Amino acid sequence: MRFDIRYRTLSTYDDLVRESQNELRACPANDDQQQLISYRVITSPTSRVLSFSDYWGTRVDAFGVRTPHLMLEVTAEASVETRTRPLCAVAPRPDALLAPAFVEDHLEYRDRSPHCHWGDAVSAATVYAVDLAGPNVVSQVLAIHRYAGNALVYEPGSTEVGIDVEDVLGGGRGVCQDFAHLAVAMCRASSIPARYVSGYLHQPDQPVQEAGHAWAEALIEDLGWVTFDAANSTSTTEHYIRLAIGLDYLEAAPVRGSYHGASREKLSVSLRIESARQAQS
Repeated sequence: MRFDIRYRTLSTYDDLVRESQNELRACPANDDQQQLISYRVITSPTSRVLSFSDYWGTRVDAFGVRTPHLMLEVTAEASVETRTRPLCAVAPRPDALLAPAFVEDHLEYRDRSPHCHWGDAVSAATVYAVDLAGPNVVSQVLAIHRYAGNALVYEPGSTEVGIDVEDVLGGGRGVCQDFAHLAVAMCRASSIPARYVSGYLHQPDQPVQEAGHAWAEALIEDLGWVTFDAANSTSTTEHYIRLAIGLDYLEAAPVRGSYHGASREKLSVSLRIESARQAQS
C-alpha cells in the first residue's frame, strides 16, 4: 500500500528561546517491507537540516535554530509504499538462543536498557508465559506477545515517559510504548533478542491522529526480526510504517532536543496518514 504522511510538531514558548538544537526521527525506513518514495523536512524558523544514520541504522535529521524565537514548527512529509509481512515458517528450539556466536552477535538486544530494566515481577511473568508456550522460540515470542497485550489496559495519559517497566506491569495500564517496553523486556528476560520500534499505524477511519505508534520486534534465527503489536494484540501488517528502532524509547523517540532560555515549552503534535486510495476519493 502507498501512504502519504504529514507529521507536524509545534513548540511554543512563553519567552524568547535563544538557541535550540534538535533531532528528528520521522523518515520512513527502507527495508524489505517498505520503500521510501519521497521525504522532506521543513522548519520554521528556517534552518539547515543535516541527515545521518545513527548506530541502529535510523535516519536522523539534525538542525539548530540560533536566532531568538517564540515558536518552532517542524513538518516532515513523506510518501512510502509498504508490503505484506511474511508468515513465520521456522520454529527453532530455545537452545539456538544460547549458541555462542548468536549470543555475541546480539548482546545489546538481550540486555537491560533504561526503559526495559526488568525485575522479579517481569521475570516471573516471562517464566509463566514461556512455560505455557512449549519448546520453540516462535511459540515463546507469540506467548509473550499475548501476555503483554492482556496484562495491560490501554489508557491514554495513564503513564509518563520514563516509567519503570516493573511499575507498568504492576499498574496494569499504559500506552503503546508501555506495551512495547513490556514485550521487549519479557523477550530479553527469556534470552530472546528484542528491540523497540517507533512508527505510524494507518487507520483508514482516522486519517488525522495526535501521535505515532510503537511496537516490538524479536529476533528469530533463520527468520529475522519478527514484528508484533501487543497494544493491539496483532501482528503488524502493511498498515504499519516503520520509522526508528532502538533498545527502547530513548533511542527511537520521534523528536529530541534542547534549548537555551528560561521559557516553558508547550508541544502539540499532529499526524495525517492517507492511503493513495483515500487521497484520490
